[in-house]
Amino acid sequence: MSRKIIHIDMDAFYASVEQRDNPSLRGKAIAVGGGSKRGVITTASYEARKFGVRSAMPGFKARQLCPHLIFVKTRFEAYKEASKMIRLVFQEYTDLIEPLSLDEAFLDVSQNKKKEPLATKVAEQIRQQVFETTQLTCSAGVSYCKFLAKVASDMNKPNGLTVIKPHQAEQFLEQLPIEKFFGIGKVTAKKMQAKGIFTGADLKALSEIEMAQQFGKMGRYYFQIVRGIDDRPVNNQRIRKSIGIERTLLNNVSAIEEIQFILKELIPKFYERLQKANNYGRTLTLKIKTADFQTITRSISKKFFITEVEDIEKIANQLLLENQDAFNELRLIGLSASNLQQENENQSGQLTMDL
Repeated sequence: MSRKIIHIDMDAFYASVEQRDNPSLRGKAIAVGGGSKRGVITTASYEARKFGVRSAMPGFKARQLCPHLIFVKTRFEAYKEASKMIRLVFQEYTDLIEPLSLDEAFLDVSQNKKKEPLATKVAEQIRQQVFETTQLTCSAGVSYCKFLAKVASDMNKPNGLTVIKPHQAEQFLEQLPIEKFFGIGKVTAKKMQAKGIFTGADLKALSEIEMAQQFGKMGRYYFQIVRGIDDRPVNNQRIRKSIGIERTLLNNVSAIEEIQFILKELIPKFYERLQKANNYGRTLTLKIKTADFQTITRSISKKFFITEVEDIEKIANQLLLENQDAFNELRLIGLSASNLQQENENQSGQLTMDL
C-alpha cells in the first residue's frame, strides 16, 4: 500500500484530436473511422455517445442511432504526435510509465521528480499540463494499486479526477457494480448476475475455493481484486509481442453459423485494439477452446502487415472453416495479431479479457 499509482486516460482521444484540429467539428457528434460500407468506428465524440454510438461499432449501426453523425477519416500520425507530447509530460514527473495504448498509461509517482508527496496533486498537475500542451483533456484515477487506479479513472469522465485511498478501498469495492470491475467483462458479469452477484459485496461473500470452482483460473484474481489486493508494479520495460481479444461464451456453441456470427461480432472489437495501439501484425491467430477445455490455435502469416478489417475478417473465417472438424462444441473463441510492427519497442499491451 506504499505505492502511489496514477492511471491517465485521454477523453475520446481520436475524436478530441479531430475536434481540436478542426474547429467546425467542435460540439458536434463525430465518429473517427466507420465511414466505409464495412467500416468500424474507432472513437466517438461525447456528443455522439449520447445517442449510443460507441467504439468498435459498425458505421451503419452508428448512423442508424445518430443520423446526423459526422464520419472523419483516421489520422494516425496526428494521434501519434499528440501521444508523444503527452508522454513527454509524463516523463517530467516519473520514469515509471507503463503505456497501455496511445491514449492511456499507468504512472508510479511514489518517488516522483517533482518531489510532491501527494499523488492527487501530481495527477492534477499532469492533467493541467497535458491540457496546456495539447489542448486535450484527460481523466485520472489515483490509488495505491493499478487495479483501483484503472477503475477510478473511469468514474468521473470526461475531464475528471477520482482518488481511492487505502482506507476507502473496502467500502468502494463492496458498493461497486460488478460490471464496473476492470477484468470482469460483459459475459462474466452476466454469468455473475445470474448467480445473484451484482456488487463487490456479493462477490466478496464467496470463498476463494468457490470462486475457483465457478470462474476457473480467474477466480483467484477476482478473490484478490475485490479485496483491493493488487501487487503488480508499474512496468516500463514490457515489450509487446501480440495484441489479442477473447470471448468466453455463456453456453457452448456447436453450429458453425453461430460461431461465425460470434466471430463477426468479435472482429470489430479486435480491430479497435489494433487501431488504438496503432500496431498491426503479419500473423493472425485464431484461438478456440473446446467444451472439454482443449485449446486449439491456428495461424496464418503474411509478408505484409494486416491493417484492413476486411482482410482480418477474411483470414479469421478461413481459419475457422478450415479447422471446423477439429472441434464439436466451443466455449471460447479469440483472435490475436503477432509479428507486430512495433514489437521491439517498449510498449505495453492491454490485457486480453473476455467480453
